[in-house]
Amino acid sequence: MKIHPTAIVAPGAELADSVEVGPYCIVGPSVKLAAGVKLRSHVVIEGETEVGEGCEVWPFAVLGAPPQHSGYRDGDPGGLIIGARNLIREQVTLHRGSTFGRGVTTIGDGCTFYVGAHVGHDCEVGDNVTLTNGATLGGHVRLGDYVIMGGLSAILQRCRVGRYAFIGGAAGVVADVIPYGMVWGNHAKLEGLNLVGLKRRGFSRDQINTLRAAFRTVFGGAGNFADRVAAAADTYRDSPQVMEIIDFIRAEPTRPLASAAGQG
Repeated sequence: MKIHPTAIVAPGAELADSVEVGPYCIVGPSVKLAAGVKLRSHVVIEGETEVGEGCEVWPFAVLGAPPQHSGYRDGDPGGLIIGARNLIREQVTLHRGSTFGRGVTTIGDGCTFYVGAHVGHDCEVGDNVTLTNGATLGGHVRLGDYVIMGGLSAILQRCRVGRYAFIGGAAGVVADVIPYGMVWGNHAKLEGLNLVGLKRRGFSRDQINTLRAAFRTVFGGAGNFADRVAAAADTYRDSPQVMEIIDFIRAEPTRPLASAAGQG
């Protein structure tokens, strides 16, 4: 364990032997740092916060601070659980859960949070997610695996974003985004599928073509939206990727969904 003499590690904090704590860091009494965690300098970690193996945290990041909620009272319970191998760059803020939600904010494995990114209270962030500079999540947001958020984009509280979706830079997302979808603009519209991301992640040509056909059925066809969803579910029932989109839509049918550009 390497702890710089200017760092403050409170009694009660649990640090693995291989943890590095750099100059002027502050680690609270209820914090747990797993093996290989590196705090470069001027990092603040407080509250009931767990940081997984191999995470690297850069200067002026704040992890586990109280939720930004007008009803929060000092001492209210809430936690932050961060998975393994996450890169957390300068001035990132990851807030702990609240009594107004599930009580914990969770971050998966292998995520990247670039300068100034923010994750609000009670959020659920999957694995291998990227938040570019200034990207912001309101409270209770759920991000699936491999989501990428462009710089200065923001997602309204309680929205869902499915796996492999792409949020364009400076987009203002106020409704749910389907898995594999791509949105941009303010307010963000569904501009199509995240084709570049799908190719990078190794999806086959047949899988992508099936997704494109299903997308046209659901978001570009005529008639009632629910009927189009049902038609796609019937036609492409053997495609796990298409059915992931269908299940995402049907899971919370009363929630607003980011509509395709040119539609309502």
